[in-house]
Order: sequence, then structure tokens, then C-alpha cells
Amino acid sequence: MSLRYQISLRILLISLCILMLGGSIAIWQARNAVSNEVDSSIKLALQLIKISVDSTQSNKADWIYRLSSLEQTRHLKIQLKSPSGSIIDIMRSSPPNKQQETPPSWFVKLVVSDYPKAEYQIGTFDNRFFTLIIQANPMDEITEVWHETIAFFSSILLLVFLTFLSVHLVFNKTLQSIQIIVKNLKGIEKGEYHKKLPDFSTQEYDSIAKAINHMNDVLNSTQQQNQALTQHSLEIQEEERRRLSQELHDEFAQSLTAIKVMAVAATYEEADTKTITTSIVEICDHLMTVLRSMMKQLHPLILTELGLKATLEDLINHWETRATPISFSLQVDDAVDTLDKTIIIQVFRVIQESLTNIIRHANATRVTISLSINPDSNTLDLWVNDNGQGCDLNSVSAGFGLQGMAERVKLLGGTFELQSQPAKGMQIKAQIPI
Repeated sequence: MSLRYQISLRILLISLCILMLGGSIAIWQARNAVSNEVDSSIKLALQLIKISVDSTQSNKADWIYRLSSLEQTRHLKIQLKSPSGSIIDIMRSSPPNKQQETPPSWFVKLVVSDYPKAEYQIGTFDNRFFTLIIQANPMDEITEVWHETIAFFSSILLLVFLTFLSVHLVFNKTLQSIQIIVKNLKGIEKGEYHKKLPDFSTQEYDSIAKAINHMNDVLNSTQQQNQALTQHSLEIQEEERRRLSQELHDEFAQSLTAIKVMAVAATYEEADTKTITTSIVEICDHLMTVLRSMMKQLHPLILTELGLKATLEDLINHWETRATPISFSLQVDDAVDTLDKTIIIQVFRVIQESLTNIIRHANATRVTISLSINPDSNTLDLWVNDNGQGCDLNSVSAGFGLQGMAERVKLLGGTFELQSQPAKGMQIKAQIPI
């Protein structure tokens, strides 16, 4: 069910309730108005009759003449009852104008009530008594109330129509804005982050448009960073393949060729077998050293065999043997080695990249690495801190190394936080759910 239909249905139901309530109130007021008007007319006519008729000085002809002067009094029917019981119509209120619409019978039944009938004894000089009967005849008043009710309900219907028209116009404008927003969201789904929503005159839609435009800017920036990171990763991958290919060619190909030549030479009787075998052993030892170095660069076997803690200790020993002027401090919980292999390798790469950046760029003398399991939040907490030169993160864009670390942590569902100030070193914090 569309929003337009829901609101239109609610407006219609409310309008019907208003009409029913208004109709009940209008009929109740009309009933009271007719009753009050009739009562007032009867009382007024009775007072005038009492004043105008003198029973000691009047005869029948004078009564009829004086009573006929009450023709201007509305809503009444006046009759004279003689002592013999015959009825004489003296005055009957004029019927409603034929040009006016006669009220329907159901309306008359709802409005009409039991009206009082007044009787007044009139005596003549010859001691004859006549009874004056005054009855209500409220049709002209009911006709007026009917027309007033028609005008009232016509006004309500006009207001309902204007309300529906206003709602329709507002919804047309609203739906146009929604269609523009939905079209832009479909463009976002296709990766069209450069398209912007226009400014809307409605404040709420304008706020939504500004939020979506801001989201587009963030997504566009993130997409560019991911594309650049992907391109950089591909370049590193190709460079790694090229370097491995070069080492295989320079080291393995040449060494294997030398071994083959020596093996062929050893087949001759005059060949110095001892010297040849010694050379072959030396070449094989060299190949094993190169092979271990290549395997360590591709994936440290110690990480699989001895765990993360031992691998980090070996990594720090590797940097310390290079005579770097940095003091390392490593704190690792033993329970870290029991974590999933995916988490272990990614955390190792993050720490490895952190140390590489510190040694290359930070000019630090002290580095602290902490890796612990938080039982309260069930997370692996990583903290790398150095006392190097630091930087202003607002003015310096993160390099591919920092972006790569952040992406690794996000892939594990964790949070990555970087803090740094000039001359105050840098802190890397990460929380990874386990």
C-alpha cells in the first residue's frame, strides 16, 4: 500500500468522522433551535392575545379582527373553539416559499419534537366562553434550518476537497523528490559516485540529499583509494614475481648449470673428484641459503611451525642484527598462538609493515609492541607505539602501507585507529574480534 493511498484513506476516514459528528451536532442544534423558536412564538402570541382581548368589552367579531393581526407571528396555528365544540381557523402561519427546497421527511422527523399546545379561555359580554387554541407549525423554521445545514455541509465538503487537493499536490512534489533520490541511489549501486543530488525546497529532503551527497564523496574517495591500493598491490605482486624470477635465473639456473658441468667433468678419469664434490656441496649450501631466504619472504615457515609470538621475536631479532639504533619491547600473550591462522597471518603482516615504516621513516629510538586478548570484549588488541618524529594526520595523506594495514584489519571485522602528532611519535591501535 503506497504512502499516498494510506494518507488519503486516513483523511477520508477523518472527514467521514467529522461529517458524522458535525451532522449529529447540526441536527441537535437544529432541533433545539426549532423548539426554542416555537416556544417563543407561542409565548409571544399568548401575551399579545391577553393584552389585546378584553373579555368584558369584546364580542366575537372583535376577537377575530384582533387575532387576525397576529398573522405576522411565525410558526403558529391559531384556532377558536366555540362552546358548541366547532373549530374556527383564525390564523395559520404561511407555508414555506414554493421556490425553496422542502426539507426531506427524514430530516423533519429528526428535527421535529413534541411541542406544547396553549389554550386560553375568552369570555364575551353575554357570558359565552370560547377556547383559543394555539399550536406550533414549525415547517418554515425547519426549512430555514435545513438550508443552513446544507450550507454547513457544503462548506465541510469543500474543505475536504481542498484538503485532498492540497495533499495531492504535496504528494506529487514529494514523490518527484523521492524518485530523484531513488534514481541517485540506483546510480550509487552501479558505482556512479560523481552524480550529485540537487537542492530541495523541503528541508527534510534537502537534509537527506546533503547526507547522500556526502556519502557519495566518501564512497568516491574510498573507491579511488581502493583502486590505488589495488594497483599498488598488483605492482608489488609483479615486482615480487620479477624479483623471484630474476633470483631463480641468477642463482638457481647458474648454480644448477655449474653442478651439471662439474658432474660431467667428474666422469673423466683424470678429474679431481674431491675438488669437484667440494664445489658441488658449496653450491648446494648456497642454493639452500637462497631458497630459505626466498621462502621466508614469501611466507615465514616459523609462523606455521612455532606460532606468532616466536615469529615476532625472530622478526625483532632480524632488525636488531642489522645494528639499528632502536630498542624494541615486545609483549605477546601466549594464548595468541591458539587463534585462527587467518588472524595470525594478517596480524603478523600488520606488525611487519608497522616496523618497516618505523625503521624507514620515523627516526625512532624506542618501539613498543603489545598484543593481548581482551576477555571482556573478546577481541585481540594490538598496540604499536614509537617515539619518532610523528606527523600531522590532517595534512599528511596515509601511504599505501598504512592503507594496507587498515584494510587487513577491516577484512577481519576489526577497527583500526592511527594517532600521531609532530615530534610525539605515532600510535597504531587495532581491535580484532576473535
